[in-house]
Amino acid sequence: MPGQKSGGIPYLGATMRNLLLLLLSMAVTEFAGAQDWANLDRYQTANAALAGVPADGRVVFMGDSITEGWDLEAAFPGRPYVNRGISGQTTPQMLVRFRQDVVSLAPEFVIILAGTNDIAGNTGPATLEEIAGNIASMAEIARANGIVPIIASVLPARDYPWRPGLGPDVKIPQLNAMLADYAKSRGFPWLDYFTAMTDGENGLRPELTNDGVHVTSVGYLVMATLVDEILDVL
Repeated sequence: MPGQKSGGIPYLGATMRNLLLLLLSMAVTEFAGAQDWANLDRYQTANAALAGVPADGRVVFMGDSITEGWDLEAAFPGRPYVNRGISGQTTPQMLVRFRQDVVSLAPEFVIILAGTNDIAGNTGPATLEEIAGNIASMAEIARANGIVPIIASVLPARDYPWRPGLGPDVKIPQLNAMLADYAKSRGFPWLDYFTAMTDGENGLRPELTNDGVHVTSVGYLVMATLVDEILDVL
């Protein structure tokens, strides 16, 4: 038959072969990129550099873009504080990398600030119970490894500019209530950013943000003060 070689295998012209090779290459690239779903590669080099460095007084800040954007060196000069925030991440992603990016660093404390991207649906739908459960799992892994977990309240947000209409002004206070109850029941420190930063209508105060979700230098100053206060008594 035309277009067919012996054995019944269709013969592909050069154009079709090139197209299939291109599609295969794209699929392999996409597959390879998808494998590091939790972005485990992000801090591997930085973690290795901390090996052998005394961990006395070390605090790891685990979180998303709000944490990643925080210049800890400027906020807490001279202190061995380690930033392990990754923009856009949700709690299941953080849970996957928690052992590598927190436990392996042997800090005295870990501050867990997470959950707003779950509510925004960044990696798909998630119930508040699932979000709280992931945060609880991180806290319990920390405690099992001799690390004190400090559970932080999710910051206020009236809405998400990149995905409006999901009601974070209602869901965040509900999640925070669940997290506060959990922290109290386990004897974990509770770091309440929300109360200090809300505009009274479950959004961030205007002077603390440029987009209603992320914080400005003024916002980070408020957060740093709260971190200092809680660590001073622990």
